[in-house]
Amino acid sequence: MFDRQALDAALAAGGELDAGALAVSHPSLFSAAEIHIAPGTLKAVAELVAAIEALAALPAYQQRVLAWAPGSAQKPLAARSVFFGYDFHLSAEGPKLIEINTNAGGGMLNTRLLMAHRLDEAARRIEQDFVAMFREEWHLMRGDQPLRRIAIVDEKPAEQYLAPEFELFRQLFESSGIAAVVADPSEFSRLGDCLMHQGEVVDLIYNRLTDFSLDAPGNAELRAAFDADAVLVTPHPRAHALFADKRNLMLLSDEAVLGEMGVPESIRKILLAGVPRTVAVEAGQGERFWAERKRWFFKPAAGFGSRAAYRGDKLTKRVFEEILQGGYIAQEIVPPSEHAVLVDDETQMMKADIRAFVYQARVQMFVARLYQGQTTNFRTPGGGFAPVFPA
Repeated sequence: MFDRQALDAALAAGGELDAGALAVSHPSLFSAAEIHIAPGTLKAVAELVAAIEALAALPAYQQRVLAWAPGSAQKPLAARSVFFGYDFHLSAEGPKLIEINTNAGGGMLNTRLLMAHRLDEAARRIEQDFVAMFREEWHLMRGDQPLRRIAIVDEKPAEQYLAPEFELFRQLFESSGIAAVVADPSEFSRLGDCLMHQGEVVDLIYNRLTDFSLDAPGNAELRAAFDADAVLVTPHPRAHALFADKRNLMLLSDEAVLGEMGVPESIRKILLAGVPRTVAVEAGQGERFWAERKRWFFKPAAGFGSRAAYRGDKLTKRVFEEILQGGYIAQEIVPPSEHAVLVDDETQMMKADIRAFVYQARVQMFVARLYQGQTTNFRTPGGGFAPVFPA
């Protein structure tokens, strides 16, 4: 059962977060609800994750997706990248993949939410798993060299909605013997073969930027350090290209293409069952897409979250004409599951996106994001992050 006082205590434990102020500034960040999902459904999610990661290792698949990827993604790297977020809707036919994120937020916030449900031991175990994940990334790239300093990086980090999580990660790394700082990309400089922040060498960048290719002018110093192998960046551009570019969903859901790439039948079966059909939006097929618009969810291939994404049945003709200018994919709509949530002693129906946090094809934690409206927005009273438990 949810205990708000326990949540406030877990958030404020490091002494740097004001839980009361957070409740005012982020009133819909955490839900008091619990989501219970059948073990068979959770197993199906894990199987789909494993199938996608097996596909991503195939040379034929890599050749296809890297052909449309930016230059920063072309360099092979041993590091796998942290905090993959596989996002699903639950349907009568099973879980359906909506998208993959390679800098998924919410991991630390949700361990503290577990503490609000009196699951402190499980939360601490997951947090230590997170630390081990970063150490493994470092080991894959640097062997037995000591990992001394991590920088948690985002553009204007103090202004980001999930800025409280950056502080929680800083505290976690520090408590694990790794110096840590939260920083904007503009705060870095180069000194020889090292990336520097306020006079200290930075070994690893925990990358929360949405400039997935590191091509923006403001990220030039990070990009130069990344290209020179002067710092380990995780998640890195190649991981985004292999997993999170939304054009990849077209390959994952196309039986003919999967066959051409030599994907084993057992993996093809899992992919086709779990990934909704996704196609490129081409101007020459505008009339067909408009006629069938209620069938599709339109997303920018290079976008993230719900930005500039539209349900076909909500589209205006003006927005549709903009979509036809290029850069969009269309995914068959899979409505999110709905769950009864008690809000101020009144039962309300909330939609749910289910996220699996994944590292090296292993699910670390399942969480839900509850909302009303078209997309997740952390603005629904009673909505926000909620823990997922086996039914």
